[in-house]
Amino acid sequence: MEKIRIGTLVSGSGTNLQAILDACNDGRIDGYLVFVGSDNPDAYGLTRVRKYNIPTFVVDYKTIIRKFKNDPPKAVLPDDFDLDDTRMKQTLFPNRDDIDTITVFLKTRAIAESRLLEAMKPYPFDLLVLAGFMRNLTPYFIDRVNTAWSKPRIMNIHPSLLPAFKGVDGYGDTFRYGCKVGGCTVHFIDYGEDTGPIIGQRTFEILPEDTIDTIKEKGLKLEWELLSECIQLYAEGRIQVKEMMCQLENGKKVKRKVVKITNMFSHQDSGI
Repeated sequence: MEKIRIGTLVSGSGTNLQAILDACNDGRIDGYLVFVGSDNPDAYGLTRVRKYNIPTFVVDYKTIIRKFKNDPPKAVLPDDFDLDDTRMKQTLFPNRDDIDTITVFLKTRAIAESRLLEAMKPYPFDLLVLAGFMRNLTPYFIDRVNTAWSKPRIMNIHPSLLPAFKGVDGYGDTFRYGCKVGGCTVHFIDYGEDTGPIIGQRTFEILPEDTIDTIKEKGLKLEWELLSECIQLYAEGRIQVKEMMCQLENGKKVKRKVVKITNMFSHQDSGI
């Protein structure tokens, strides 16, 4: 089987990045890393890959955002950035009336994302994995990576059982809500926050004696396994994204994009 080229983005310690590296090295993933990028110059994930001679780069989001807010007129937006189109597509902000906040967000992200795209350009990839990348991506970036909705190329790991507990503190939210079961989710990125088609999920029991720390420990171990398995399914060409029409109890019809996992021998649908 031909190996796929994997690009990764990280923001912190890079434990999921290490899991991907280990799985590639021991043959559980038919792929190899072509770059590791980060929004954080101090991300330990960048240090992890130095011994592997994998190219790295940093696009410092904090500096970009600070400079924009200090002097907006001097900000240089990408030539191919269409604010109206990006604002119309995004679903990160359900309340679209807050135009100023949305505009500042989309403009600063367009500047940062254009630099990400430029840094990634020398390293062609088949799949981009967000291995703990703590930045929401906008339609500007997504549309330039995903050229066909039926074959998305941006995969993310999230610390909760989506669609519950979206956002940055999935395990904390799970613990504080008093859930009896926690878990993690691997999904494709779309225009919203943790709303893309789900590829796979893993669960763990939350016991009375568990703390937020023990919950995170349980979840991370499952993340490392699940993310590697989902990347391998992608490498095997077994992931299909299909659009389905669902009718709700009130009669309203809603379109959903869902992931189907095919058996590579019989091509029958299967679950992870």
